Amino acid sequence: MSFQDPDHQQRQSAAAAAKQAMLQKFRAASEDPEVARRHAARVAMNEARLVRMAEREAAKRAREAELAEQATRAAELAAQAQREAEEAEALLAAQSAERAILLEAEQKAARDARYAARKAAKKERRRGY
Repeated sequence: MSFQDPDHQQRQSAAAAAKQAMLQKFRAASEDPEVARRHAARVAMNEARLVRMAEREAAKRAREAELAEQATRAAELAAQAQREAEEAEALLAAQSAERAILLEAEQKAARDARYAARKAAKKERRRGY
């Protein structure tokens, strides 16, 4: 065997024939109805996946909006409860202050009555009755 056995021309034609055979095989595979059916099934599956993803995203947005609405309602209820607690506390403080004023008035009246009784008793002692 020499270096010229297969010569350059034979090698080139063999490579061209191999390329042509591969091209024919690819064309035959691409024209196969089974391949087209599988491709259509993949396209349909991908479209269905995109629809499901869009539905999930819409449901997620709806849940987030509902949670935001619930948080807003909870904040409003908390603010209202805070206002009611402050009003009740203010009313309680006012009632307490009113009771304290009444108690001081009663204590002053009792003290004045004792003072007046002492004065009257002192006057009585001075007169000698």
